[in-house]
Amino acid sequence: MRSKGRGTSYAVAASGQWTDEEEGRRRLPAGEVHAWEPGRNETVCGLPLSRSRLSRFAGVTWADTFPDSGGAADGVQRRCPRCASVAGRRGSDARPAWHRTNPRP
Repeated sequence: MRSKGRGTSYAVAASGQWTDEEEGRRRLPAGEVHAWEPGRNETVCGLPLSRSRLSRFAGVTWADTFPDSGGAADGVQRRCPRCASVAGRRGSDARPAWHRTNPRP
């Protein structure tokens, strides 16, 4: 299992797609989305792309799937929680970052 390196940016793989007519017929993810590293044939959570019938969206970043980003979130219905734990959670379902408030000596 590979560990997440600093500065790793994740693209998106999704169960569906829709076309944005305003941005020149740009293909965008819809349905359930997963984080995906370009160059690999599986999502961050371990699903094989071809067997799961997920479409790749190399031009869409993981951060664009959140509603507050103003990106490609219009068709997204669900973000994979396992992928979100690796790629990062933002938005209304985000938990606060864990930190120790009273460390032991």
